[in-house]
Amino acid sequence: MSKAIEINNMSFSYEGSSKVLDNINLSIEEGSVIVLTGPSGSGKSTLTKIINGLIPHFYEGILSGQMYLFGKNANDIEDWQRGRYIGSVFQDPRSQFFSNEVAGEIAFARENYGLSHEEIVSRTHKSAKMLQLEDTLKDKMRFLSYGMRQKVAIASAHAIEPVIYVMDEPSANLDIESTLNLADEIKRLKKLGKTILIAEHRLFYLKDVADSIIYLKDGKIEQIFTPKQMLELEHKKVKSLGLRSIDIGSIRVDKNMAAYSGNEIMLEVKALNKKFAHNCVAKDIEFTFKQGEIIALVGRNAVGKSSLGKILSDLIKQDSGKILYKNKKIGIKNRRALVWYIMQDLDSQLFGEDLVDELLKGKKKTNTLIEKAEAILRDLDLYHLKDQHPGTFSGGQKQRLILGVALMYEFPIIILDEPTSGLDGKNMRKVGSQIKKIAQKGHTILMITHDMECVLSICSRILHMQDGKITNDFYLENTNQLLKIIKA
Repeated sequence: MSKAIEINNMSFSYEGSSKVLDNINLSIEEGSVIVLTGPSGSGKSTLTKIINGLIPHFYEGILSGQMYLFGKNANDIEDWQRGRYIGSVFQDPRSQFFSNEVAGEIAFARENYGLSHEEIVSRTHKSAKMLQLEDTLKDKMRFLSYGMRQKVAIASAHAIEPVIYVMDEPSANLDIESTLNLADEIKRLKKLGKTILIAEHRLFYLKDVADSIIYLKDGKIEQIFTPKQMLELEHKKVKSLGLRSIDIGSIRVDKNMAAYSGNEIMLEVKALNKKFAHNCVAKDIEFTFKQGEIIALVGRNAVGKSSLGKILSDLIKQDSGKILYKNKKIGIKNRRALVWYIMQDLDSQLFGEDLVDELLKGKKKTNTLIEKAEAILRDLDLYHLKDQHPGTFSGGQKQRLILGVALMYEFPIIILDEPTSGLDGKNMRKVGSQIKKIAQKGHTILMITHDMECVLSICSRILHMQDGKITNDFYLENTNQLLKIIKA
């Protein structure tokens, strides 16, 4: 079998930084599925950018070593040629979009290469069907959820029909069903002889399709596992490597979480309804939240989970229904003072010049408040970074910092929208640990998420949403109970 990708003595550093990749040697056979994993900052995304040509043509830096694609030196391949047979899916799908509508985005690359109208239409519909996007082809890109945008990005790469796929965190914002569909599609592409390189933290959906799992740390290839070898690793070893579990069915539910909650009802929702044009995102929704609960709101992409979170925090107005706090109806102004909504796009909520400044935005900087802010940063393991700009932080650090803002303002109810999306195992567990601590202090947490590993680790209760309705509301007992519901 021929080599699809061969990398010899490859090193790279961005302008003004130390080496991100250090002497990488890698040989990938044609038709294989290779997973790159490891802690955040280990060089996974950088390696994908070298393979698809974004480095050094778009991201500048110092690159050394050689790369060959099907035996040909990559330096001798024109950019437009490389783009024709390497399909890319980026970590942030918005960074690769060019069109206003879903159909136009999927068709965009094919139009650039001058295919006939009939061929473009055929491939667009084929790719849309693969990712269950047929009903959204006329939808505007800007109105799509994060998960739906990720689906469109994958469909756009698929429409090119490349021989090599390079995917950076393709499952980060996908629901479980879509993630399993992605695994099936990767299997299908593998059978067609496609070569697939995936940089990924979530490993469970790849255990039956990956040929090798490459563990990177500090820019170096530390170990190479088969899926079987990964499955045989003890939990302590997986944790020490900073990885997520490859077998989600083996995760034990923390049944002690239910004991942290009190009996006092903090929030009550009655007959809540909301429509956007003809799209109903909330239909006769009713539930109650008790003090200290950590509740997971789960369901497929685009069923209304984020919209519900925004309604509860008054970022969106409901059409009808009541929201009560401690058995009293709360108006707009009071609701905003009681419920803190943490968005998926963390950068849109960061405004400070340093960490103390971030926590004290809108407040007078008295010595008492500064001491309180510093104490919160210590609790969140961020105090040693207090003089840094929040924009320089990793996803896990930003997530903990915004939790700190909620603690600073003492919001009794905190809503987190995909708080662990894109986080490695170490940071996922660190954010989960902080969420537990906050709940134990009496805060009620609603976590909107597709991250079943995190749900199983920290949540006491599940709300399952379908088509704008809460279809299941139960306390979590075991792993199979949750998996059965979300796969239904």
